[in-house]
Amino acid sequence: MRVLVAEDEEFLADALRSGLRREGMAVDVAQDGDTALEHIAVNDYDVVVLDRDLPGVHGDDVCRNVVADHPECRILMLTAADRLADKVAGLRLGSDDYLVKPFDFPELVARLHALQRRSAPAQPPVLTRGDIRLDPARRSAERGGLPLSLTPKEFTVLELLMRADGAVLSAEQLLEKAWDANADPFTNAVRITVSTLRRKLGDPPVLHTATGVGYYLATAA
Repeated sequence: MRVLVAEDEEFLADALRSGLRREGMAVDVAQDGDTALEHIAVNDYDVVVLDRDLPGVHGDDVCRNVVADHPECRILMLTAADRLADKVAGLRLGSDDYLVKPFDFPELVARLHALQRRSAPAQPPVLTRGDIRLDPARRSAERGGLPLSLTPKEFTVLELLMRADGAVLSAEQLLEKAWDANADPFTNAVRITVSTLRRKLGDPPVLHTATGVGYYLATAA
């Protein structure tokens, strides 16, 4: 999952970036509304975690921009404004969810996964393809009933391939969704991660390369 955290409180922004990356998400941070809009214009985010009271362009205007120009992106407003009127106003702007500070981190993670499941087309909470089973919320994966020991990046790449349902994903698409904005577009990280993931998935092979195009997950023969 690719997430933008738009939060001007530096300590909280850094904590969210670190915590969500440990959950296997690709996370970028913007500490003002102008930077948030710059990130949103060039990156394909699944969810924007948005503080309403951003400096520069106000969070409400960032929300309006996402709703108008990026309808596939979900918005979770994260704010200290806890009055009912504030919550209603935030949701009426077009946000998909509203979480009041202070909050429990596991709840934030659960809400992000819930928002991802609401994307079109809708996705089940537990993904299966052939004998592979992956639970994004519990960060668990198995094949043939046996657990797979995956790094966060391997888990994310496997999740993306399973959500693609057999379609080919290019290295650029995987880089966009599984790595953050600091990733070198010429890196071989995708190739290395796919190689180690293929080995861990074992036999019969299910993770294939479409030469010159990308990678796809097939069901075992």
